[in-house]
Amino acid sequence: MPLLRIALVLALLLALALGAVRLLDPSGVMVATAVRLDPSPAATTVANHALLPDLEAGACMSLGPTHAGSGQTVFIDPGHGGLDPGVVGGTAAHPLLEKDATLAVASRLSDLLRGAGYRVVMARTQDTTVIKLSASDSVYGSLTASAEHRDLAARAACANAAGATALVSIHFDAFGDPSVGGTETFYDSARTFAPSNKRLATDLQSALVAALGTADRGVWTDDQLAAPTLTSSGSSYNHLIELGPMSAGWVDAPSEMAGALVEPLFLTNPSEARIAADPSGQQVIAAALEAGLVKFLTGG
Repeated sequence: MPLLRIALVLALLLALALGAVRLLDPSGVMVATAVRLDPSPAATTVANHALLPDLEAGACMSLGPTHAGSGQTVFIDPGHGGLDPGVVGGTAAHPLLEKDATLAVASRLSDLLRGAGYRVVMARTQDTTVIKLSASDSVYGSLTASAEHRDLAARAACANAAGATALVSIHFDAFGDPSVGGTETFYDSARTFAPSNKRLATDLQSALVAALGTADRGVWTDDQLAAPTLTSSGSSYNHLIELGPMSAGWVDAPSEMAGALVEPLFLTNPSEARIAADPSGQQVIAAALEAGLVKFLTGG
């Protein structure tokens, strides 16, 4: 059974504490050498952006293929961003934020997929949330549950507006015991396209474990992810917002394509955190994700 319930509780406490640390000494944060994708002629907001909520600059950006290929669209979601740091790992002297590591890997994955002939849509290309925040969306520097909910819903809406064939949400894990590590992937089994979800999750998990040599923690359905939820409504829903089925008033416009959420490494495991923070390690993760996606998209 995944250890994510304890991991996320720990991450929340660490994230709240880190908020003050980052304000006092931002240079003390171990930046995961994220490759920021600035909006440019090659990166444009998706065509159906009028159907989306008010977005941050650089959110829901479409990047065309750089070489001839299938032209299929892959939606990449670098988890967290902005006021939401995600889990915190690394060391006390050099903490590593999940939001930085996810963006670094996602940026590299985008380059690889575009080079293979795929169109890529990025949920975010900078250190921001996807939705544009108002003053009421944060309390003491942390996102409210409502803002978190709307931000996740906006990522699914972006994937739908892009007409993506596949969705991959990139995250990293954490746990109180620094010896715990490994790779796990989640998918939703309640959708009509659940077999495609499972195949995508399995392809991504297999590629990551083979490339990283990590412990294979398995492929899980998202209702097995025993994590704390944003609200009681989220607890009743019992699925990941980006991957799960419709639920009136909670997920009104669910994602419409095969999707999976990957957790390649534990940032609280020192050796795995070093991989996640290093450009060469990020490239290995990105290449594995590309291999898994290409296998899925080509029916390999």
